[in-house]
Amino acid sequence: MVKLGALIVPTGIGASIGGFAGDASGYAKKIAERCKLIVNPNVVNAGCFSGITGNMLYVEGYAIDEFFKGNLSLTPKNNNKIGIIFDRAIPQNVLNVHINTINAVTTVYGINIIGYDITDEDVGVYFENKGNYSTGGILAPDTLLRSAKKLIDKGAEAIAAVCRFEEDASDDYSHGEGVDPIGGVEAIISHYITRELKIPCAHSPAFDNISISTDIVDARCSAEYITPTFLPCILIGLNNAPLINSTGGITIEQLDFLLMPYNALGSIPVFEAQKRNIQVYAVMENKTLLNVTNDKIHGKCGIVYTYEEFLEGLE
Repeated sequence: MVKLGALIVPTGIGASIGGFAGDASGYAKKIAERCKLIVNPNVVNAGCFSGITGNMLYVEGYAIDEFFKGNLSLTPKNNNKIGIIFDRAIPQNVLNVHINTINAVTTVYGINIIGYDITDEDVGVYFENKGNYSTGGILAPDTLLRSAKKLIDKGAEAIAAVCRFEEDASDDYSHGEGVDPIGGVEAIISHYITRELKIPCAHSPAFDNISISTDIVDARCSAEYITPTFLPCILIGLNNAPLINSTGGITIEQLDFLLMPYNALGSIPVFEAQKRNIQVYAVMENKTLLNVTNDKIHGKCGIVYTYEEFLEGLE
């Protein structure tokens, strides 16, 4: 029987693998060659690229937590009908680049975009720096829901959200250090839409400065420095996102293993997996700015030194 696994790299906590731009994709692809694999968008999103493959299930963080709690199931689906929300605060020239991006992705990949809607007020994204993780919030969440509901009424099965962000990546991030400063807020936006509407969602930021940097940056984040928009990766991912259901489909009882960064074990998926005697593996080569290790949670996680070592033991 084909195994089902989950490879999760939480967003915005400075993971050395998966904390940048699709830099965990190589390992995810190798594992997905041997089993069905649930991934959160952070694992495979890479600006104008995506590490998603047909054997992966692209599931955002709120849905992953609820899946592990046993509150929802996942129904594999390809060629989802995708609706796109644009923040009213996005300048017209930046919006035009994103519309060209939609047309390009549709032309090249054949992805089914049913249309877009511009929010009726500015979303109002703001950032907070908590040191070892990135966070923030939005001032007008309801405007996102109103746009999402319009798109769902038009037949959307998945939602891509694009909000105006004033903050870009830091110098530390571009040099392969620290935390992605926007990752935490992106997760908040997608969690909110998925929680309220029970629909797959992913977020892409829109920056006023759409020029492409000519600086040489760390290879792990380079995908984000060669494109003025990060929209392609989430559209490609949402095309492969499972539908969210209360019954039927894939359930937590079918999961065989969970892979997590070595010191980021204080999460719902870890606790729920251990409660259900699902094997959790902590990968030592992937460290974060957190310090929640197996001994801190009195857990029974298996320790592997590298993703390659895990692959060697995967039947």
